Amino acid sequence: MGKNVLVIAEKREENLRNVTFEVLSAAKKVAAGGTVTAVLFEDNGKGDIDKLAYFGADKVYSLSNEKLKEYTPDAYSQALTQVIEVVKPDAILWGHTGIGRDLAPRVASRLNLGLISDCVDLKVQGEEVTFVRPIYAGKAFQEKRIKTGTIFATIRPNNIAIEEPDTSRVAEVVDLEADIKDLRTVIKDVVRKTAGSVDLTEAKIIVSGGRGVKSAEGFKPLYELATTLGGAVGASRGACDAGYCDYALQVGQTGKVVTPDLYIACGISGAVQHLAGMSNSKIIVAINKDPEAPIFRVADYGIVGDLFEVLPLLNEEFSKISV
Repeated sequence: MGKNVLVIAEKREENLRNVTFEVLSAAKKVAAGGTVTAVLFEDNGKGDIDKLAYFGADKVYSLSNEKLKEYTPDAYSQALTQVIEVVKPDAILWGHTGIGRDLAPRVASRLNLGLISDCVDLKVQGEEVTFVRPIYAGKAFQEKRIKTGTIFATIRPNNIAIEEPDTSRVAEVVDLEADIKDLRTVIKDVVRKTAGSVDLTEAKIIVSGGRGVKSAEGFKPLYELATTLGGAVGASRGACDAGYCDYALQVGQTGKVVTPDLYIACGISGAVQHLAGMSNSKIIVAINKDPEAPIFRVADYGIVGDLFEVLPLLNEEFSKISV
């Protein structure tokens, strides 16, 4: 039979986020021959529907309403609840992003559904779907299943492999005028702080700095290396607290949780709070003057040395090759 799986498509600065395609790949596994339906808030006419179809969507609900142009929990939860009531999905999947973390619990509560959040893997055996999620700051993993009712889960970015797009696929499009009632919050203006051209939570490579960077100027070689590698710049809470960089860059228990292919920790001691945000990175490289720094315990490769001497050398060498 297969399942009817609903995927919430998410955009960042008018472009579909990479995690949307990861969630579509996960949805195809859960659907097991059933239907994958995507929800798109405010289609901007840049081929978003085509892309959703290429990566696995069989049907796309395109929602329109002036109140959906900027994200507000009230508007989006009302619109999404209406779609869920129409689609009646067997499963709902969403990226574990800022919006996903904020809205998924609201919608789950509104519809009286269980929610499994921050999943890094899933297993499908017949009708049973098992989700894997980290606990204890990534030191252990638990498997969870929703045995009755609608399956609802959020997927951590950079963990589900994206299937190759099929450009021959075409999705059925359903235009839906969302009925948004009075809102408690109205967005008048949005001022965005740019942490870089690459979204930190979806970056495949992250160069991150801690207190050892010593100053805002000290982040310059990190930005240079990140640019060379096509990655993003992150930071520990200590570096943010010291005023070296904006909190938008913070990685850790109280910041962003990232899972890049390569995480380069520069001048970061390796406090538990920071490790909670990056310890599941596929490869960790630590650069620190202190050979006893805790970061070396989780690092795959360690360089004991001055980051201001090491980073320019790395940048020089990486500049010579194609990354």
